[in-house]
Amino acid sequence: MTGGRGRFITFEGGDGAGKTTQSRLLADHFAAQGRTVVHTREPGGTDFGVEVREIVLHSRSHIDPRAEALLYAADRAHHVATVVRPALERGDVVLQDRYFDSSVAYQGAGRVLDAGQIRDLSIWAVDGLLPDLTILLDLDPSAARARLDVARTRYDRLEAEAAEFHERVRAAFLDLAAAEPERFLVVDAALPVEEIARIVRERVDASA
Repeated sequence: MTGGRGRFITFEGGDGAGKTTQSRLLADHFAAQGRTVVHTREPGGTDFGVEVREIVLHSRSHIDPRAEALLYAADRAHHVATVVRPALERGDVVLQDRYFDSSVAYQGAGRVLDAGQIRDLSIWAVDGLLPDLTILLDLDPSAARARLDVARTRYDRLEAEAAEFHERVRAAFLDLAAAEPERFLVVDAALPVEEIARIVRERVDASA
């Protein structure tokens, strides 16, 4: 197993797809089995990550796309070294909202940078650590925006991007899943919350 004795499961998808909700439900599932769960996110899973998150999502200044990619990679390197790897070495379950696939989709496809270079940068930053399972919650960007309109009073820098940006991001996520079907579970995020949770639990339990 890539993460040692623990399990490393990441949640991916566009903004508004329900990643946080589903990762919390899966955390409850593991907790009911007596497992210790570390529920974290990128960026923002460490004190340093909170500072990076404020910059990349809420800065009022223009951030060059390459600088943005490097900021995410810096957060990822620190987060894996200080939170994720120690938890996996303890035998914990790590459930994480976003990982390097988000950088490939958002900075690679969304910002129209070289996706291979973005992936290589992240893989170097985390010293090759791959998730055991990545759950991609796929949702049409227009449906996602409708959800955000209900939940948000203010959009962050990425949420506020044009529809074409989010279409590129969605297509990139689906391409990543098609390229690594053994690592990805793709779920229709328009399904009811409990139905999605059931599908996720079945895949997780089957791969235990």
